[in-house]
Amino acid sequence: MAAAQQAAMRIRELAKRLSAVSIVFATGASQLKTLRALTGIPDVPWERVIGFHMDEYLGISAAHPASFRRYLREELVDRVPLREFRYIEGDADGPGAFCHRYAAELREHPPQLCLLGIGENGHLAFNDPGEADFDDREAVRIVRLDNVCRQQQVNEGWFVSIDDVPKEAITLTIPALMAIPELIASVPGERKAAIVRRFLSEAISPDLPATILRRHPNVTIYLDRDSAAYIG
Repeated sequence: MAAAQQAAMRIRELAKRLSAVSIVFATGASQLKTLRALTGIPDVPWERVIGFHMDEYLGISAAHPASFRRYLREELVDRVPLREFRYIEGDADGPGAFCHRYAAELREHPPQLCLLGIGENGHLAFNDPGEADFDDREAVRIVRLDNVCRQQQVNEGWFVSIDDVPKEAITLTIPALMAIPELIASVPGERKAAIVRRFLSEAISPDLPATILRRHPNVTIYLDRDSAAYIG
């Protein structure tokens, strides 16, 4: 609720000076309560909001139970009257060309706000350790997913086994995320406690991508008691 209230306040403020407010939305178990709280807050000017998608599995259809397009449609797009939503099409013909088109859409409508989480391996979006590039020249690209990330998707109930989880995805890159003026991160649950401690204490490095958030000038991290258990 705290993350949702901050997001609602910022959307209202942005809508006072912008005809269109572009926002990037993450998915996953960590975002469910935040999105449900946000879509339940009254008087948010959703008709000004252009939504963007943070990442999607490569080759997966919008109808797949684990599709992030399906998730965002059910948890956001069907709940509030958005101006429009720009989905990442994981099953697009020519995914490389799609990445360039999506990056162009982001340049056309630069996001002002991003709601995101932190993965159990410290990933941001689908930028996993060993794959993340803090100096990436691209805004959107195809990446390989490591086994920790893929197992997280199984643990959260999106897939039956790790063999069912795609090995590649389309994602916004680290520089694309860091260019967004304000980030609001919801990081709940006991499975995130270890990575929260590491994120706060370890050196800033692509080996733990979330550490780059410590260089962002305007990021708020919301924890609960479980995810904050190892701090201090």
